Amino acid sequence: MTKPQTGAVDPLEHSTLHTLLVQTNRLQDLPTSLIIAFMILNAVLIAGLWWLNKPDVTAVIFVTAGYMLANAVDWLLLKALRTTGRSFGPDKPAILALSSLRAMLLVLLSILSVPWWLALILLIPVSLLVYYSTWIEPFRLGVTTEKFSTTKWSAEAPPLRLLQIGDIHVEYITPRERHLNRLIEELKPDVIVFTGDFVNLSNTHDPESEKAIREIISQWKAPLGVYCISGTPLVEPLERVKDFVKDLGNLKLLPNQWITIQTAGGALNILGLVVTHDMKRDRAMLQKMMLSAPKNGLHLLLMHPPDIAPEANHAGIDLYLCGHTHGGQIRLPLIGAIFSSSHLGNQFIMGRYELGMTTLYTSRGVGMEGLGAPRARFLCPPEIILWEISGK
Repeated sequence: MTKPQTGAVDPLEHSTLHTLLVQTNRLQDLPTSLIIAFMILNAVLIAGLWWLNKPDVTAVIFVTAGYMLANAVDWLLLKALRTTGRSFGPDKPAILALSSLRAMLLVLLSILSVPWWLALILLIPVSLLVYYSTWIEPFRLGVTTEKFSTTKWSAEAPPLRLLQIGDIHVEYITPRERHLNRLIEELKPDVIVFTGDFVNLSNTHDPESEKAIREIISQWKAPLGVYCISGTPLVEPLERVKDFVKDLGNLKLLPNQWITIQTAGGALNILGLVVTHDMKRDRAMLQKMMLSAPKNGLHLLLMHPPDIAPEANHAGIDLYLCGHTHGGQIRLPLIGAIFSSSHLGNQFIMGRYELGMTTLYTSRGVGMEGLGAPRARFLCPPEIILWEISGK
């Protein structure tokens, strides 16, 4: 449903990650018969190698049958995500990758002369991983609690409860979005801020997705207001975001704009910046907006990525809230995130960072990448962040 964007080109359009997402998404157009033929070819290769290493008919039959059965289970799991309304990503790129991974595993096990029954047992964790990373973790939306204190506010005032939300990447309404809105209602924050990427890249111009986004965000309520910014231009150009929030009186879009909220503790000055992913332009816009920064109170920056964190620290921003990276979305034990999409790599991939003048928090976000990316999370569950901001 994505169509060409207008206006300036987003530099991320030519990044390795985006190119990979586009190319893998094209695999969804392959005929199902071709995918099955690919699996059968792998099964024949596996059978031949197992026979060469150990000519045992029973082993060959069970290993090849186990390979095909495991692929069938994975494919059913991936297809069921869409039919049950949990997520709506392509299944064919993922099943091609998984069947190739299994084939390589079985080839290695044949070379190591592993017993066939043990080889079949070792296939099971792959399916368990597929199930957990697509059916369980993406829906484990949690609340991270953070505290921030500032000398710019009165120490006697009660803490301000500010809720940070990022990267909802809506395809359609799923159990995750319903859980999100239940959490917001239960938490009862004083202020809500959203750091961009309302829509999934696969659904940028989908009218049904727009309708779903408006239904979700129209329910966000906070006594001192709901403030949001646009995300990656490639995902949602500013004009598209204006469509999402049009005539919704419960929230305010901040496109390169300051707004000051009077709280019990003191003034909260929120700056919303429109990201271009052109580092020179984004840094220049921060410099320009700081010329009109309010003199007193706490200065909070909302920008989609963490990319201008060093400049924000130099400019004297107190708190910088962002997202964009999804924490990597897929993280490996000991290694961490495989991809970042930030100009600064994994330097500010997720969580809290103290930079001197500035406290930065990069959210893992709520939703997931689009196009050919699997709708999966591993060791990186979605989050919203509840800040308690007080004076000292």
